[in-house]
Amino acid sequence: MIGGHRRFTPLQRLLHWLMAACILAMLFIGVGMVSTVMPKYLTLVSIHKPLGIAILALALIRLALRLRYGAPPLPADLPGPMKFAAQASHYAFYALMIGMPLIGWGMLSAAAYPVVLFGGWHLPAILPQSDSLHTLLWDAHFYLAFAFFALILLHVAGALFHALVRRDGVFETMASAVTYGEVAPAKQGRHEV
Repeated sequence: MIGGHRRFTPLQRLLHWLMAACILAMLFIGVGMVSTVMPKYLTLVSIHKPLGIAILALALIRLALRLRYGAPPLPADLPGPMKFAAQASHYAFYALMIGMPLIGWGMLSAAAYPVVLFGGWHLPAILPQSDSLHTLLWDAHFYLAFAFFALILLHVAGALFHALVRRDGVFETMASAVTYGEVAPAKQGRHEV
């Protein structure tokens, strides 16, 4: 892991904002899917499946980049509980960005439904057909979506807190068009995964 940088790499920032848009779209598509039985349902499903696989692929790339390049350090004067919350929330994000698509794929496999990507490409089943497993995974996918949405709200609140209240440069590490003054080296701590 390369240390000492003040911002995420351009590719890390691009993936962050691209995935933010994809994940928000996915959550709203999911809400639409569970709240309708009209013909729109099939359209939403046909978008939801490949978008979920795209999120999985992007999350794996993003995790590899995070492990390779690390993250800019958090301010050294950031209270310990806030540093812990930042680390824990990032672990939770990676777990959900990777876990939710895998749970969805497993759920469809257990129901013997195909996962069809754009262009008609079919993914193989990753679990055997099982009604009880399908139900378990459907419930997990459903409730974890609420947890994901709550985590996003906390993440946005934290970003705004750093940008508007603390003004400590944390927000700017991910804001691609913003530059800011360097934080003095004596005031830095490592911001890991």
